[in-house]
Amino acid sequence: MRYEIVCGIETHIELATNTKIFCGCTTAFGGDPNTHCCPVCTGQPGSLPILNKKVVEYAVRAGLAIHCKINNISHMDRKNYCYPDLPKAYQISQYDEPLCEHGFIDLDSGKRIGITRIHIEEDAGKLIHENGFTYVDYNRGGVPLIEIVSEPDISTPEEAKEYAEKLQLIMRYIGISDCKMQEGSMRCDVNVSLREVGTKEFGTRTESKNINSLNFILKAMYAEVERQTDILESGGTIIQETMRYDDVTDTISPMREKENSDDYRYFPDPDIIRFQMVQEKVDEIQSSLPELPFDKLKRYVTELELPELTAKQMYKYRRVTEFFEASLAQGASVKNASNLITGIIYANLNTEEDKELFEIKTDAKQFAELVKMYDEKKINVKMAQTTLQQMLENGKSAAEFIKAEDLEDISTDDLVTWCQEAIDANPKAVADIMAGKDKAINIMFGHIMRQSKGKADTKQAEAIIKDLINKGI
Repeated sequence: MRYEIVCGIETHIELATNTKIFCGCTTAFGGDPNTHCCPVCTGQPGSLPILNKKVVEYAVRAGLAIHCKINNISHMDRKNYCYPDLPKAYQISQYDEPLCEHGFIDLDSGKRIGITRIHIEEDAGKLIHENGFTYVDYNRGGVPLIEIVSEPDISTPEEAKEYAEKLQLIMRYIGISDCKMQEGSMRCDVNVSLREVGTKEFGTRTESKNINSLNFILKAMYAEVERQTDILESGGTIIQETMRYDDVTDTISPMREKENSDDYRYFPDPDIIRFQMVQEKVDEIQSSLPELPFDKLKRYVTELELPELTAKQMYKYRRVTEFFEASLAQGASVKNASNLITGIIYANLNTEEDKELFEIKTDAKQFAELVKMYDEKKINVKMAQTTLQQMLENGKSAAEFIKAEDLEDISTDDLVTWCQEAIDANPKAVADIMAGKDKAINIMFGHIMRQSKGKADTKQAEAIIKDLINKGI
């Protein structure tokens, strides 16, 4: 390919505050159109905005999580443009004094994607196009956003998707947003330009607006790179435009010419005074951050010695990891606890959102009590799995489902007897085992499990069976 991709992403994330950025209206998703708004968030004459303190704290929290420098002094600006979803004809945002600057996110390859800035701003309303008419719903207007602007360090669609996915995971982990792209609480504007390989000067960029899926980031970039390549190779010129990606047809098309910052005529908002984030408060927010997801993944693999696949199945979901670590604190083993979580518990959680919410009836203490029975070989894996399923369905402890006789130890003599009976009853399986077909041993476990009422350890039984067969040769 003659051209290389230069990409930067602007990510808008709705903050999980109870009220909007400049008024007391609810930020709850949904609701009848134009029922979650007031004179302030619809820009009525005489109304005055009051900055939500929690919005500033959440933005600082985001900045610290992705290694940004926090600016102690900041202010709000007016970004002027005229569009139906913004009734006062300007958006209150930040321009020359953003809250956070100069951070980064590391990709799995080790490549570092720089973060230019994070600033706070208000969201606009939503336009709804139906039957040839356009309707405006201002419920979303005034919902607090942070905009995270990356450096143009992204070189492939795959890097763009990974960057957005890691950003989404971090923001969820620190509790500032649910980042549900399907509901618009995380949206990406993907800026793409091409330049000839070996050159340093940037090409003309286009911006694909409001991408609401990680996979669509990938597809939109591929479509735009293909479009720009065709234009350049045919001798044409790229126009700086705002693009729309259509996921139904997998096509990208221009919407309007793209503005520069000068076009917005930024100036400090006269209704909101400059504000200070004192260092003591920054330090307090820093100390309140949880262990971040990629640090947790590394610890699970290196310190807890979890298989990487198992660790990756858990680390993404903060509530899952809290449950797992609470069960370890109660004495459960790492291996058995993680296997039961990713096996039985996950089988009851059908979607990514279910795992994110992790709303189950069993608490960590109850779970740990069951795992410890399994660790101490008082019950086998099958009984542990069956009991856990019952606990998840009823919210009761393991003691409600495991009888006293279930915890009685199986004597080695009894297990040897049952293994010999299984050998005597299955001569063909014995012949197959002697011929090297180890899987034939599975047919003998049925008799052993019936005799032991499901309590026998199949690994121990397997060793005894092979020993008895070898002695009988």
